[in-house]
Formats: sequence, C-alpha cells, structure tokens
Amino acid sequence: MINVLMTSAGRRVEIIESFKEARDSLNIDGNVVAVDINRTAPALYHADKHYLVSKITDDNYILDIIDICKKEEIHLIVPTIDTELYKLAQNKETIESNTNAKVQISDSTVIKICRDKYNTQHFFEENNFGVPRLINKDAIEMKDYNFPLFIKPLNGSSSINTFKVDNEKELQFFMDYVPSPIVQECVEGEEYTIDAFTDFNSNVITIVPRLRLATRGGEVSKGMIKKDRDIIDEVKKILDTLKPVGHITLQCIKTNKGIKFIEINPRFGGGAPISIKSGANSPRNLYKLLMGESLKYNEDYEDGLLALRYDQAVFLSNKEVF
Repeated sequence: MINVLMTSAGRRVEIIESFKEARDSLNIDGNVVAVDINRTAPALYHADKHYLVSKITDDNYILDIIDICKKEEIHLIVPTIDTELYKLAQNKETIESNTNAKVQISDSTVIKICRDKYNTQHFFEENNFGVPRLINKDAIEMKDYNFPLFIKPLNGSSSINTFKVDNEKELQFFMDYVPSPIVQECVEGEEYTIDAFTDFNSNVITIVPRLRLATRGGEVSKGMIKKDRDIIDEVKKILDTLKPVGHITLQCIKTNKGIKFIEINPRFGGGAPISIKSGANSPRNLYKLLMGESLKYNEDYEDGLLALRYDQAVFLSNKEVF
C-alpha cells in the first residue's frame, strides 16, 4: 500500500487524478489524500480523502501535516504551490523523522535559487546559461536599456504582476506598482514550459518541452509537446548543475539568438498533466521509486501531442461540503 498526500490542493484536479490513475495502472492499493486551507478547493473533492490544514504561515502547519501523515500512513508528500516550498524544505527532516513519509522536494539551497528571481538570474549567468539581460538599479539610473522591457515581482508566481514595459512612463509606474520588482530585457520568440523529473538522488529521468500556445492566469490553456533537441540538451545541463529532486518546471523563450531561460519552479506546474498524458508520467515514476525500482533517462513520450484545456465544475449539496 502506498498513500500520497497532496498539499495546497486548490484547483489541481488534473494532478490529483493523474496520481490516482498512475496508482491504479500499477495495481497499487492506497489513497491520494489532499489538504488545503479552504473547504471549497475543488481538488479536495477529487481526492480519496481530504483535510483542512492551517495556513502555511501558521506555526501549526507542519504539525498538521505530520498528524495527517501519521493518521493516513502517508508515504509521499507532494507540494503544488510556491509559497509552501521553503517551509517544507526547511522542515523536511522533521517531517520524515516523525512519519513514514518522504517529502518530494529539493534541498533548501535549490529552493532559494528558484524562489528568488535575482538568485535564479545569477544561477543562469554564473553557469553560462542563456538568460534575458538584468536591468539593475545602476542601469535604470543611467537609462542604460532599450524598450521593450519586462518587469515582475522578485518572489512572484502564476504571472501575477508581470508586465511588458514599452516606455519610460510605464517603467516608472510599474516600478512603483509591482512589489519588489525585477526588470529584464523583453525577449521575443517561442515560449516553452519544460516539465522535468529527477529521482530522489537528482538523476534526470524525463525532460519534456511543451510549446505554450495560449495562457490564462499564468497557466497554459493550449500547449503542444515538442521534442526540441536544443532545449532538451540545455535543460539536461541545468538539472545536472542544479541537482533538484522530483518534478520540476522550467520556462524559456527560444529566440533567433538562442535559448533564454526565464525561471525555475521546483514543483508540479499546473500544466504538468500535458506532459503526463504524453507518456512522461511523473506520478507513475514516483510510485515506482517508492516501490524500489530504479529508473533510467528516457524520451518515451508522444511528440506533437496537442492539449486544449478547459474548466470543469464540482457541484456539492450543503451536506457534502465538509
């Protein structure tokens, strides 16, 4: 029996369902358990069991997770949003020493690189990976830049408060409007999200580029799997350098001057089910690892798979809302 806990379940219905399908395809007994702070989080009602927990900023959050892990005999904890990554990474040893659960999360040093956009920028630069030019404070004071520019929050996610900047008036406005802003050159080209998966020892198992054809609220609404060799090879180098654990999501833009990486999210992204459906099945891989199997790098996924995503609803009577 293998039981999995999904934290901050929110709207991650497809990921919940992907874990359930992977479990069933391997003929494994066990539950997919989901937790959230909001009783109306849709994904809760697609899990086998669900619980409400304290806010991530609350001191009781880790205690809640540990209690649920003990009660449900959890074997794997899977985070889904950025704001919980630091806390889970910092408390990984505490959780694992007090339960039978393994936390699918990278080391705190990796989380620090990924969650702070300046750290991400410096990681790319120091390791000679393509990245848009950073427009620092000195460059802004000297007006050493050309429009368009791109501005985003230092610790942002889901494309919230990210803007293309076309002139001085917009730059001054957004510098005040965006919290802790970071400014870069605006690069144009094909935008990709890359779903990658490494085992618990950071060995790379799958790398899946998917072309972003349309987005909504920072999440892909239309995407296509595209086995781009240039991107795959460059991401392999990044992963070998960074040493993340589990499912990780990267973003880049392929320009006529090369590949420019934008960010790294060390967790399942909202569009991960596209790569999972193509055959790069991270939930299935996690179950196999927990069963003691050794996995090898492969590209056994469907090239050209087109995903057209849409919303669904959960309908509940008053008695069904826990």
